[in-house]
Amino acid sequence: MLLAGLAVAGLRTLTDRYERSVVREQLLDPSARQKRTDPDGPLNYLLVGTDRWQSGSAADRRSDTILIVHVPAGGREAYLVSVPRDLLVAIPAGNGYGGGQDKINAAYEHGGGGQPGTRLLSATLARLTGIRFDGAALIDFSGFRKVIDLLGGVRMCVDTEVRSIHTDRVFPPGCQQMDGGEALDYVRQRYDLPGGDYDRQTHQQQLLRAVLERTSETSLRTNPVKLDQVIRAVGGSLTVDTNGVPLEELVLALRDLPADALRGVQVPSHPQTIDQVSYVVLDNGGNGLFEAVRGTRVPDWARANPRWVTRL
Repeated sequence: MLLAGLAVAGLRTLTDRYERSVVREQLLDPSARQKRTDPDGPLNYLLVGTDRWQSGSAADRRSDTILIVHVPAGGREAYLVSVPRDLLVAIPAGNGYGGGQDKINAAYEHGGGGQPGTRLLSATLARLTGIRFDGAALIDFSGFRKVIDLLGGVRMCVDTEVRSIHTDRVFPPGCQQMDGGEALDYVRQRYDLPGGDYDRQTHQQQLLRAVLERTSETSLRTNPVKLDQVIRAVGGSLTVDTNGVPLEELVLALRDLPADALRGVQVPSHPQTIDQVSYVVLDNGGNGLFEAVRGTRVPDWARANPRWVTRL
């Protein structure tokens, strides 16, 4: 999504510089990888976000954000499917882990974090959903904070007052300008919100939309110094797997994607306590959502399931 927004700043300049600064790794497990990606067809990407992925502590290696980004053919709209971090799943064996039942964000930890953790997480998702991905990105939110600051902050609308459990900062209701630290602090909150973690998922989706919108508003094309700073910050916060597709082709495929064409999707599910541990469990296997993604019928599914869809 960020790449699509930055495309307005000059496609070739951006991709040339970005190609030199981005880290590339094989983030997708073979079982989770699309055999061939067609940039002009429907696209599915896995986004994994954490601000602790370089930590040496195993306790700090759980992924904070898991998103499936579905872009129907034509690249004029996109669906951000938030996977609940506490979703109960079967995690396959890998990287020394023997496999077993656990929360889905633990797959990243069991894989060892970073590239191997993302591979095990992608394999877990592929087993659960049957989706094969056209690429993946690992987002280090501590670096993404710099991107937001370089863009001059983002405008976020707060529905319910919430106090941060990390900084004790209070976010009052109403639309407000937030810098990188404030925005990332806000979207990490899930306690004292009416919808709990489901509200947190929506706030994270709204942040991606706000970044895309802010990028389109910023005159990076006429400010080469700022453009270079933003691209370096993006490169420093992302590790990508494009499944062999040149970056320029992906940006071209997404160049017509406007910020107001994003839809946030929550996976049909509900909280459940099992053996005194709080999990999230799928409703009827996800109520047909994953089949819709595989069969490129997400727009139809969204119209039939408005409860789980938000226009960002």
